[in-house]
Amino acid sequence: MKICPVDSKTLRQLWSLVEQTQSTTLLRLSDSDLVKQLLTQLDSQQVLSSEEINSVNSYLWSRTNLIRDLAIARSA
Repeated sequence: MKICPVDSKTLRQLWSLVEQTQSTTLLRLSDSDLVKQLLTQLDSQQVLSSEEINSVNSYLWSRTNLIRDLAIARSA
């Protein structure tokens, strides 16, 4: 399976979604639900190819701890 890199526009939109999502939501979801929710929200804003979905999915899985850390910092 070939993984294509996530482009900068998609990354900006993704991190904007993280910032817009309430901290409590980010903290209460399981890792898989967190990734699924952010992917669904992103896909509703811009149409993603299956390759892009796979790349964003992998990217999100590698950043779940960072996303939760940011949510904790925002809620403090």
